[in-house]
Amino acid sequence: MSGLKKEISIYIHIPFCVRKCLYCDFNSFAGKEEYFEAYKNALVSEINAFDKAEGYIVKTIFLGGGTPSVMPSKFTGEILKAVLGKFKTDPNAELSMEVNPKTVDFDKLKEYRDYGVNRLSVGVQSFSERLLKILGRIHDRRDFFECFELIQRAGFKNVNFDLMFALPSQSIDEWEETVKTAVSLRPSHLSVYSLIIEEGTPFFNMFEKGELMEVSDEDDREMYYRAKEILRENGFFQYEISNFSKKGFECRHNIVYWKRKEYIGFGLGACSFLDNERSRNNLSLSDYIGGNWFGERDEFTERDAFAEFMFLGLRMTEGILRKDFYDYFGVDMEALFGKEIKKLSERGLLLDDGERISLTERGIDLSNVVFREFL
Repeated sequence: MSGLKKEISIYIHIPFCVRKCLYCDFNSFAGKEEYFEAYKNALVSEINAFDKAEGYIVKTIFLGGGTPSVMPSKFTGEILKAVLGKFKTDPNAELSMEVNPKTVDFDKLKEYRDYGVNRLSVGVQSFSERLLKILGRIHDRRDFFECFELIQRAGFKNVNFDLMFALPSQSIDEWEETVKTAVSLRPSHLSVYSLIIEEGTPFFNMFEKGELMEVSDEDDREMYYRAKEILRENGFFQYEISNFSKKGFECRHNIVYWKRKEYIGFGLGACSFLDNERSRNNLSLSDYIGGNWFGERDEFTERDAFAEFMFLGLRMTEGILRKDFYDYFGVDMEALFGKEIKKLSERGLLLDDGERISLTERGIDLSNVVFREFL
């Protein structure tokens, strides 16, 4: 038994962009090209300094950002070489990377394949030129179609498109055209998100000044249901509130988060979850590059862990098995949350068959109401 390794996932954060989108509140920076090499060196040093690697086998790796594809591909190769040299990795591991259509060419894509990347997540957001400009995206429709042709030529079979709805002034017809266009290209996966106007973003400031109008709740829900219908008719199945895939192409890395499994985060502000403890890396770029990688650890009670298991697990359409909850914690779900489950079931927000609980269609619409019951 001593030779068994624990399964682990790895997230690698690349905090650089060509330009920040107007809605983005992620941990990222534009116009910092002079820091690329120093950041890459700090990231490789952090990976090499990890002292528990021999106890793990890596099942998924995800390069996110920011825009990972904005950096020179040789830097991406050095980062992945450090990970694959440090950790034992499953031969069938999922290795995902986010790309922007404007920041890749054929040579870059081929090099990613050579480095082991086998899944791409493309930030499409919309196929409307008008809406892409409103969002502050650096690509247009033509850029995307040229990029996707190169992705196919480079041999990638597992490709996700990120799409956003409820955009300022977006019509339902515009959204439907975006979804149908995406489906026509036959990706293996689609992530479909409603725009949230976050404090501290240019969009938030515009909204506060009355320069930006949010889509109505009714139109937001209509767009969501239109997308679900189109995707279902075209062979996609919904496995999480915002994620749809062809069978066998679910994002294994994200499922790790929703099932509260362990992962290690490398890079600026990256989060880790190990031994039931959450931690976050330093958020200061200069400090991180200077070798001060680590930030703070979260205070996490047992009750927090129970609640987190519930609201993360319920994001998935398969829901949560009572047996899985007991196997994870050694505690009966009913003893902890029986009253909440009964109340939500009576309100038509949860399905409960005695073995498994899951969100109803209405429960998905009111998921935040459901999740708050477990907090």
